[in-house]
Order: sequence, then C-alpha cells, then structure tokens
Amino acid sequence: MQRNEPSNGMNGKSHPERSPVIRVERFSKNYYLGRTVVPALRGVNLDVQQGEFVALMGPSGSGKSTFMNLLGCLDRPTSGSYLLDGVPVSKMNSNQLADIRNQKIGFVFQSFNLLSWMTALDNVELPLVYSGVARAERRRRAAHALSMVGLKSRASHRPVELSGGQQQRVAIARALVTTPSLFLADEPTGNLDSQTSEQIITILQELNARGLTVVLVTHEPDIARHAHRQVRFRDGRIVEDIGAIPHEIVMTDVPRSRPAEKQVS
Repeated sequence: MQRNEPSNGMNGKSHPERSPVIRVERFSKNYYLGRTVVPALRGVNLDVQQGEFVALMGPSGSGKSTFMNLLGCLDRPTSGSYLLDGVPVSKMNSNQLADIRNQKIGFVFQSFNLLSWMTALDNVELPLVYSGVARAERRRRAAHALSMVGLKSRASHRPVELSGGQQQRVAIARALVTTPSLFLADEPTGNLDSQTSEQIITILQELNARGLTVVLVTHEPDIARHAHRQVRFRDGRIVEDIGAIPHEIVMTDVPRSRPAEKQVS
C-alpha cells in the first residue's frame, strides 16, 4: 500500500494516526549458495491495519512464503525494518523473537502440527504452558478456544480420532488461545477438500469480523477471494495490491475483541 502523509478528516479536524499491526519498510532477504547471492525479497514495503484480512499470492519462488516467515518472526531480514503492533522486531535476538511469537502471533500451517499423543484440549493448551499460565486458567482458555471453532465436544479426542478439517480447527484454536495481535495462515486449506476448505475459511472470516487481523498465504484464487485485500508477489516484489484500506480512512478507535463462541459443523 502506498503510504501518504497524514490528512485531516472530513470535518477538517486532524485525527491521530493509528499504528498498523504490520509495518514493513525496505524489506530484503538474501540467501547464499556458495558465492552466489539469491535474492528472495527485494525492498518490500507493506502496511497492514488492525482488522484487515489479507491474502498473499504469487507463483512458487515469488517471495510470498519468505515474506510470511519474516512476518512470523521465524527468520530475520537481510535489511529493512519491521514493526509488529508497534514493536520493532527486525533486530531482535532469537529469545526475544520467541517471546514475540508466543505473545503476539498465532500460526496455522498446511500441516496441522498437532502432537499425536495429546488430546485436542492438551494441544491447544501448549502455547500457554510455554507462557507459564497456571493450569486451571490454561484449561479454561483452551476450552474456550475450542468452543470458538465448534469443537468443544471433541476436546478429549486425539488427532487420529479427528478428521482433517477438525484437526485444522484444533490448530486454529491453538493459534487463538494466546489472543494474538496477528493471525498468520500458511496454505491452511492445502491438505483439505473443497467443502472442508470453505468451512475453515468461514471460521477465519468470522474471527476477522470480530477484529482479528488475518494474513493468509494461498495459491488458490477461490480461497483468496474471501480476503478483503489481495497482495501479489513476483520475483521478490509486490506487483499488485488490491483492496488496501486508504490511509485517509483508517479508523483510530476500532477495538480488538475476542471472537464469539460459535459452533461450526
């Protein structure tokens, strides 16, 4: 999104600028094969405001997955800056990045990454274990997260007893249990059939409607069309940004709230 200077509102009064959840400036990432430099990202700039639902698209090798890894603090950029919810993270060390991931980011991947010997409830609790949350509070919050994705009745089931769609919903609940500022989904429907994929996207839409900021990587146009904004990568650069919120109308007082509990079949 092109960044403009702060402007006055329609009534002529100046409004304070709200910091975006994501602000990336001049982001570059190089990989090295011997003496060969392979640029994966080339000076990317992007703002994502609170409450947006953004789909990152592009062919294999376009840079979108590298960009997602950097947004998720799983890697560091070669150059450039990154503010996550107003916090500068691009120069943090590994321990600091681990804390940021646990406190501010919820992850869902194409593979569900559930621990097979644990129940759904135990899997959802895991991020809270790492945060040192007391057991009773962990159980309460994990049960609430499972309710939000319609799996309260499956809390005691292990992954092998759940369908692929149910396992992905457990993964979504695990990502939500820390009440993150940012929800990242990397090809979350890649291993699912079309009907189950629609169910997963519906859950993401409902969470987004409650104020959660969602960034989704997908190869599928039918999935991307559910996002409010589509950002296309090619050769390490953003070549198209459709549906970006104009700077002049970014809300300054939109609260972030927990999604309501709802059963999803």
